[in-house]
Amino acid sequence: MKKTKTNNPYSRILVILSLIFFYVPIVYVCFFSFNSSRSLTHFTGLSLQWYEAMFTNRTIMEALWVTIYVAIIATLISTIVGTLTAIGLSRSRKIVREVVEQINNLPMMMPEIVIAISLMLFFIGLNIKLGMATLIISHIVFCIPYVLISVMPKLRQLDPNLAEAAMDLGATPFQALYKVIIPQIIPGIVSGALIAFTMSFDDFVISFFNTGEGINNISIYVYTMYKRINPSINALSALIVLFVSLVLIGMHVVPRIMERKTHKNEKKGKSSDEEMECLLP
Repeated sequence: MKKTKTNNPYSRILVILSLIFFYVPIVYVCFFSFNSSRSLTHFTGLSLQWYEAMFTNRTIMEALWVTIYVAIIATLISTIVGTLTAIGLSRSRKIVREVVEQINNLPMMMPEIVIAISLMLFFIGLNIKLGMATLIISHIVFCIPYVLISVMPKLRQLDPNLAEAAMDLGATPFQALYKVIIPQIIPGIVSGALIAFTMSFDDFVISFFNTGEGINNISIYVYTMYKRINPSINALSALIVLFVSLVLIGMHVVPRIMERKTHKNEKKGKSSDEEMECLLP
C-alpha cells in the first residue's frame, strides 16, 4: 500500500500566506493607531493622542454605547430563546427536530444582505418605524441560530431520562430545567452567548438596513468615515480587535474551564459514593 503524504510543504506555505493576508492589515492598523502624525503610511513616533481624541469624540462614544447596548440586549434575549428552543427540540420528535434545525441553518447559510433587506421590508410592511427597537429585534433574530447550534450538541450528550428521573424524585418540571438540565449544558450556553455577542457587536449589514435616523453603531460610523482619513478610527479599530479577541479567547477558554469543574465534581461525587459503600457493613 502506498503511504499518503501528510506533510505537504505547499499546504503549509498556503496556510502561512493566508494568515499573512488576513492578519497583516489588522496588525498594520493597530500599529499606526500609535502614530504621532495623521499619516497612515509614514510612522513618525509613538503617541496616544488618537486614543485620547477617540475618547473625547462624542459621536464615537455614542456609537460605541449603542453598539454595546444592542449587543448586550440581543445576547441576553437570543441566549434565553435559543436555549429554551434547543431544550424543547431535544424533547420533540426526530422529524420535527430535523426540520427546525434545517430552518435554523438557513440564516447562517444565506447572504447577510438578504436577511437585512427581508427584515427591513418586514418592518416597513407592518408600518413599524425603523429605530432602536427594530435594530435590537434584527440582532436578536440574527443571533438566535448561533445560540441554538451551540446548545444542541451539549443536549445530545445528556441522558434523555435525566429530567424524568429528577421529576420522579419530586422535582417540578421547572426545577428539573434549571437545577438539572441547564447546569449540564452551561458550557454550550456560554459559548453560544459569546458568539452572539461577537456577531452583534461586529455586524454592519443588518444594522445599516434596520436602524433609524440618528442611531448609529460603530460599524455604521466607520463606514460613514471611510472617505475621510481620521486616525481616531485606527485607535477605535485597535480597541475593537482587542475586545473581540478577548471575547473569542473567552469563548474557547470558559467552556473548557467549566467542563473541567463539572468533571471534577463528578469524580468527587463518585469517590464520596465509593467511600460510603466501603464504610457500610
